[in-house]
Amino acid sequence: MTSLDRRQLLAGSAALMLPGMGMASAARAAVAPAADAQKKIRAAIDRQLPENIARIQDWIKHPGIAAENWQMEEACAYTMGMIRDAGFQMVKRMPTKGQPGIFATLDAGAKRTVGIYFMYDVKQVNPAEWSSPPFEARITNKPGWGQVIVGRGAINQKGPEAAFLAALHAFRAAGQKLPVNLVLVAEGEEEIASPNFHQIVQAPEVLAALKKCDGIVIPTAWQTANGSTVINLGAKGPIEFQLIASGERWGKGPKIDIHSSQHAHVDSPVWHLVQALNTLVKEDGFTPAIDGWFDNVRGLTAREKELIAMTAASQSEAEAKRAMGVKMWINNEPWQQSLERLASQPTVNIQGLVAGYTGQGGKTVLPGRAEAKLECRLVPNQTFREAEAKLKAHLAKRGFGDIEVVVSGGYDPTETAEDARVVRAQQAVYSRFNAPATLYPRSAGSWPGSVFTQPPVSLPAGQFGLGHGSGAHAPNEYFVVESTNPAVQGLAGCTAGFVDFLYEMAVTA
Repeated sequence: MTSLDRRQLLAGSAALMLPGMGMASAARAAVAPAADAQKKIRAAIDRQLPENIARIQDWIKHPGIAAENWQMEEACAYTMGMIRDAGFQMVKRMPTKGQPGIFATLDAGAKRTVGIYFMYDVKQVNPAEWSSPPFEARITNKPGWGQVIVGRGAINQKGPEAAFLAALHAFRAAGQKLPVNLVLVAEGEEEIASPNFHQIVQAPEVLAALKKCDGIVIPTAWQTANGSTVINLGAKGPIEFQLIASGERWGKGPKIDIHSSQHAHVDSPVWHLVQALNTLVKEDGFTPAIDGWFDNVRGLTAREKELIAMTAASQSEAEAKRAMGVKMWINNEPWQQSLERLASQPTVNIQGLVAGYTGQGGKTVLPGRAEAKLECRLVPNQTFREAEAKLKAHLAKRGFGDIEVVVSGGYDPTETAEDARVVRAQQAVYSRFNAPATLYPRSAGSWPGSVFTQPPVSLPAGQFGLGHGSGAHAPNEYFVVESTNPAVQGLAGCTAGFVDFLYEMAVTA
């Protein structure tokens, strides 16, 4: 591509801005064919907004919950239909040992190919905790943000993913070819730590297609109230598991619940589990104490600390605390130090504890079984398999070898270089949308990016998206569709950002 072609494309990208966002530059370049094409695309985005909102609502109304094996085949089929409707010529169901995945390709006859990662499963819900039914996808007004869709999966990840599909619909409605080819891989087990996703990615036909890509992204929408966002250069890896103590397996305590008076001469599997859990962290309650846990942990580099300092300066600590409902960070650490901890420290977290009777009033039982659900977050250079082995060895060494360890999923941490094309393309788009973006070493949350960044795929991988939403894994999860905050994009701006990103991936050297 010549330098003139590049200037035309980038000038055309500016035409996607909302009013006040780079329109002067777009006007100066309006004579360029690419600029005219993108004006048509933006007009299509605005025209299609009602149907794009409806698409998100309909997707939320077709949930699949992998953790409960609930409606997963229906959710997969519905997602395949959405992908096909967006213009992918080949859409294929990919069986795994667990829930099915999806492989799709869109050949635009372009020189470059971009990978896209989707997830179609969502977290469990407790409807009693929600202000409206979690799968109703009700539109409501959220003060400070505007009109939002409330529903499970709204931000994690159906809103952003549907915005990406809306970008493809806009290309077609405007009569424009995509500037890149697309390879899309989707899974239905992200919310249970992707135990079988590698089977999809490493299938010969999928691997061959991914090898042609210049990078891969998962659509997101992470703008804060001041319009800023963060570009993560990686993510922690999870290991998700259950610890189960039972009198039957232990050889002590009852096989079934018995009267609590018997505890005077019968052991308690519940206390046995609690004692085991106590060995996993130090007395401070947050530092992992599993034998050898820190053996391979890589500390932050000087550059990573520099990036975190820039993030701390650009992101609001007060807003972060307010969003999470917390008053202070661990050890009451200052903002920058706490962000360094967030990026660098592995964790051992108890998600839930279940044993005996938890209903109204007492029941005076000595339970025969107790279960804890946990997850650990891993950092470079830990690995999922290493963590699993060390956890089991740690428990066995301390006399807890009878406690059943059931690992349901996990994968390694991921890292992508800051000079990768997918990172530089993000920076360019965020800049043109006046969305200040800082680089951050790694997200404390996890996504299976390591499946892409590690051999045999070996692709740069990241997350990208304008717009805003929150409440992932929590009640009243939402995604902004009509923003009243001039610094934050609504669904139309989020969609336009994906169009701009595809153009940028086509021209970034």
